[in-house]
Amino acid sequence: MDNPAFDIVVFGATSFVGQLVCRYLADRYGDNGEVRWAMAGRSKSKLGQVRSEIGNPEVAMIIADANDTDSLEAMCKQAKVVVSTVGPYALYGEALVATCAASGTDYCDLTGEVHWIAAMLAKYEGQAKASGARIVHCCGFDSLPSDLGVHFLQKQAVERFGAPCTRVKLRVKAMRGTFSGGTVASLVNFAKEVRANPALRKQLANPYSICPDGYRPEVRQPNPKGASFDKDANSWIAPFIMASTNTRVVQRSNALSNQAYGAEFKYDEAMMTGRGTKGRLNAYGLTAGLGGFLMGVALKPTRALLQRFVLPEPGEGPSPSAQENGFYDIRLFGTTAAGDKLTAKVLGDRDPGYGSTSKMLSEAAICLANRGDTEGGFWTPATLMGDALVERLHERAGVTFELVA
Repeated sequence: MDNPAFDIVVFGATSFVGQLVCRYLADRYGDNGEVRWAMAGRSKSKLGQVRSEIGNPEVAMIIADANDTDSLEAMCKQAKVVVSTVGPYALYGEALVATCAASGTDYCDLTGEVHWIAAMLAKYEGQAKASGARIVHCCGFDSLPSDLGVHFLQKQAVERFGAPCTRVKLRVKAMRGTFSGGTVASLVNFAKEVRANPALRKQLANPYSICPDGYRPEVRQPNPKGASFDKDANSWIAPFIMASTNTRVVQRSNALSNQAYGAEFKYDEAMMTGRGTKGRLNAYGLTAGLGGFLMGVALKPTRALLQRFVLPEPGEGPSPSAQENGFYDIRLFGTTAAGDKLTAKVLGDRDPGYGSTSKMLSEAAICLANRGDTEGGFWTPATLMGDALVERLHERAGVTFELVA
């Protein structure tokens, strides 16, 4: 858009993550400094409450509703980038993506709903390319550490060995954090959609489900589904609940970059549980627990019980102290076609889903606003922002990317 009033508009500012994003922007950038930003949502009174709580009474408020196209169009006219925290995105996200794609407004979010991303690509990628809108999904813990971690590792591999790593394993070494009600709501809605539409199961099994049309390498991707011992990590491993999202984003990055990671690129993710008997028992326990949770969410009777007695409600999330005390330590083990090996790590200084995600999403939006003239379309964080975002997260968001000696 020509001369929009704001670099960034945070849509869904009253949601749990939306409030964290607003607080971060207020604390770091104020209300009229390096970044011009505004908060948006459907309730003026709730927006005012958030503005009061973050201590920035001059931050602009925009009234917009996910179900009101006119209000979304008016909001987009005022923004370089719209940041959406309104989930589950499969329920509430499409109208805004459609509006941004049509108007040429840049957009980013923190969705991990791959089936919804695939649907948005099918419907709106052509419009985004025509209008110049850059649409970037998955700018939170899903999937910045994975997507940028692989990007960082591959750059180092090319510099050291003259070739990328054709095999990369991401392993979560340690992590402390909790689910919020919004994340749980997305999982529950996804389970309902899968039961209502069995065709989604086939889509979910496709590791290239969000790659461009016609991109179907004959490479069978690894997919750790149970407990096993990983020699590269020197640890027992168990499935990682976010792998189904992250692996698809990384494969799309390889596709959009003309297979910069190689035509035979293989990638998977898992949790490290330690060595020896304890590590093995932890791996089997984690595998069983994850399987039980997913089955419980998938079945209507047990899902209702979990929602009533166990799972947090939308709008709930970890306390400020839990966010401060959270962290994550991720390792990436890469091997080139010639057998050269390289290991990198990604470290985050807050709980992954909220304390760190709110900072990552904010800085991704600022980075997007500063990207200048690049083609419209649906990008990944690595292919559109790459090194610039790696550097920005390192300097400002407490997320570091390093090689392991």
